[in-house]
Parts: sequence; structure tokens; C-alpha cells
Amino acid sequence: MKTQEEKFSKVKLSGVGMLIFNFLFLAAIIAALVMIIDVEDFTPLSLILVIADIILFVIHIIFWAGFVQIEPNEAQIMVFFGKYEGTIKENGFFWVNPFYAKKKLTLRARNLDAEPIKVNDKKGNPVMIGQVLVWRVADTYKASFDIDNTSKTTANLGVMSNVNQKMKAFEYFVKVQSDAALRYVAGMFAYDNSENEDEKLTLRSGVEDINEILEQQLNERLSIAGIEVLEARVNYLAYAPEIAAVMLRRQQADAIISAREKIVDGAVGMVKHALSKLSEEKIVELDDEKKAAMVSNLLVVLCSDERAQPIVNTGTLYN
Repeated sequence: MKTQEEKFSKVKLSGVGMLIFNFLFLAAIIAALVMIIDVEDFTPLSLILVIADIILFVIHIIFWAGFVQIEPNEAQIMVFFGKYEGTIKENGFFWVNPFYAKKKLTLRARNLDAEPIKVNDKKGNPVMIGQVLVWRVADTYKASFDIDNTSKTTANLGVMSNVNQKMKAFEYFVKVQSDAALRYVAGMFAYDNSENEDEKLTLRSGVEDINEILEQQLNERLSIAGIEVLEARVNYLAYAPEIAAVMLRRQQADAIISAREKIVDGAVGMVKHALSKLSEEKIVELDDEKKAAMVSNLLVVLCSDERAQPIVNTGTLYN
């Protein structure tokens, strides 16, 4: 992801040191005011000193606005009268120019467990598909200035902090774009292979490949907001309710056919082995008619759904 983020390189002092300085500065202002008031003769110079002391007190108050505390996986975007000056990601307690506007963002990873949505696959079949993804803010410049992070979803959040309002707006943006990406990816592939088609990649069979394509699509769509998708995967996939029963019967039929094919292949192999062993060990001589009867009986026994009866018709073997 191409980033427009810059590291803050302006004056940044230790917050603890400036905190001590500010308290000493306040003590000096108060001491100066007391000395001026204790003077017996209040002259115009005394008035000027009082005004100067008040101005210093106002400066002292302004200094308090320069303190910045940054916790792990947090960032402060610094703006000086509308100009972006950089981003502070270093953890700690600092003091900067109090006239900087500070925009706080969290860089911690977040989950989005999207509810299943109804989409059409490549063949036009309606399917229900859901996803879960892990995302985080990677470019603080784009996240702060390239998208509107005060969406209508945050209008009534009142007491919620400004940072949480921004993150809620990001979550809404991610949700909308993730739904669009999921619809796009689901429409590229069939749900599964039909009887007469051999799809190389389907939603059911190519889970890992589908997840990679989905993650790529999400990163392309969310890069405008400076958001990086760390992981994305499909966590729910099913036919839509209106066709689920029909497709279930088709899947059951496919399963039965597949099972029957394996049973028949195994039965034919067993019959072939039986005839070969009888011939090699010369247990009994069988002509073509007797072989056909034996094959018929063995296939009936081996391929039947019911258990074989105790008596099997092998009469032609001894006639």
C-alpha cells in the first residue's frame, strides 16, 4: 500500500520535563504577583507588571494544551492551522506546540464478522455467503483526510469519544466495501461442480484460493481509506432457502451415484478375483454360461442394499 503518512519531525519535548517546568512556571507567576501586591506604593510600573504577570499566566494555561500521551498501537495526527505536519506513533508522554490540532487514531486490529448476504454465483444460483475479516488502520493520513470519518452512523453517539466515533465510521466503511467485494468474488465462481461441467475453482472446493482473492479485493477497495486487511475468509456458505431443498436432493443423488460407482467397481474386482482364483487352483471348471450365472449371483449379493439370503441360486454349476 502506497502511503502518504509522514513522521512528525517538529519540536517534541519530554512531557515529564515540561510538566515540571509548567508547575515551576506557575509558582514563579504566583510569587511575582504576591511581590507586586505587597509593594506599598502601587505605581504605574506595578500595574504594568501585574498585566505582564497575567499574560504569563495565560501563556501557562496555553502550555497545558501541548501535552500528548500515546499508548501502544495508537497515533496522533498533528495539524498546524490546516496543514498536515506528520504523525506521532512513538509511545510515551510528550509536549508539542500547543497550537497543533491533534487527531487521535487507534492502530489496533479489529474484527468484522459480517452477516451472511444473498448473492448470485457464476451460474446465477442464489447463495448465502458470509465472511469474517481482520483489519487495521495502516495509513493515518488517508484515514484522516481521504475519507469522511464522521458518517451518519456516528451522528447520534453523543457521549462516545471522538476516537470511537471515528472507528465506528471506519467500521461502517469497511462493512460496505466488504459486502461489495464479497458480492464481486461470489459472482466470479460457481457454487460447486454440476454434472456436466468441471470448474477448476468453485466456492465450495477452492476455499483457500477464494480467501486469497477476497483479501486482495478488500485491500484494493480499502486502500483509499488507509485500511489494511490482515486476514479475510469465507465463514458461511450455503444455498439460499428457496433452492436449498432442490440442491440438497441433487447433492444426495450425486452422492448415491458416486457410492454406487465405487460399489460396482469393487464388486467387479472381487468377481474377477474369484473367477481367477477358481481357474488358477482348478477348483471347478466353468464354461461361459456358468461363469455368467456366477457373475450375476455375485454382483447381486455384492451390490444389493439388503443383506444376502442364506441360500444363493447356483444350480447351473452342477447340472
